[in-house]
Amino acid sequence: MPSSAAIKLLDLIQSHRITAVIYVAAKLGIAELLRDGPRSLDQLARATGTHYDALGRLLTALSTVGICARSVPGGYSLTELGLALDGSADQSFKAWAIFEGEMLSKSWSGMLETIVTGKTAAQLQGFDNSFELMSRSPENIGIFNAAMVDLTRLVTPDVLRAFDFSQISHLMDVGGGSGELIGAITRQYPRIRGTVFDLPRCKATAQEYLQRVGVSDRAQFVAGNFFETIPSFADAIILKSVIHDWDDEHSSVILRNCHHALPKDGTLLLVERMMPETPTTSEVDKAHAMSDLNMLRGPGGLERSEHQYRLLLEQSGFCQTSLRSAGRFSVIEARAN
Repeated sequence: MPSSAAIKLLDLIQSHRITAVIYVAAKLGIAELLRDGPRSLDQLARATGTHYDALGRLLTALSTVGICARSVPGGYSLTELGLALDGSADQSFKAWAIFEGEMLSKSWSGMLETIVTGKTAAQLQGFDNSFELMSRSPENIGIFNAAMVDLTRLVTPDVLRAFDFSQISHLMDVGGGSGELIGAITRQYPRIRGTVFDLPRCKATAQEYLQRVGVSDRAQFVAGNFFETIPSFADAIILKSVIHDWDDEHSSVILRNCHHALPKDGTLLLVERMMPETPTTSEVDKAHAMSDLNMLRGPGGLERSEHQYRLLLEQSGFCQTSLRSAGRFSVIEARAN
């Protein structure tokens, strides 16, 4: 009889199949179809335009991982876990499931070559970085941006609990994308003005979002490139999941530009995963380590420890003043020297 360790290893090896099953469910809109109550297999097959027997087998697999459950004979209902696969859920991960299924899983299939060469997937194809490669596909940009919104919505409540923004008068989110974070902060702190700073392609989405959540009178979008220059009108800058995208050389350029943009004693906030000095087998440490490999294969960055962030900040003209836990992320506060 195989040992329990061998069986556990086999399950880990086959775990990519779970991602594939969830991805298919996301693409078919299974969670949306079940949001109002149980439906029969026949109803689901007709609504999705899929093969009756094949869909039944998919739903069986989804029930074994807890996404849905068999309710009445021949019927299926959505579980609490499956609710997050509904694109309209407050903390939906539908867009992230599609991102994993259509982009990351394909990229990770080449991880061996990255480990052997130390080069990212983009570099191996002759591009400077993954963002340059992605820019050639508008569809991939859309998938990526939607996934980033999912992640931001997850971490934002933890950031708001972890840090008091009341002493800030003007906060600029550098690399702020669609404006989700600035929108949430300015809604909770009605005296704060906010700016989303990102590439021009993010402008329309960010402006629409800021207007939709009712903060466009205090929050604006400014287009630019953080590798070139960052405007100087905010007393605080926040970067969420930006620095981990880049190696130390590129990260230092971004941070020095932040330093030039801030007044003396201005506040810099980094929202990032914090790699432990000695990782364990905990789910959090595993998630950080997998994200680190994703940075290696993707944009070329890394997940850093507190010590690594402290050194990077000091080299860029900042002094770290606090570190606060924010769920699976941390908020690093630093002051401009």
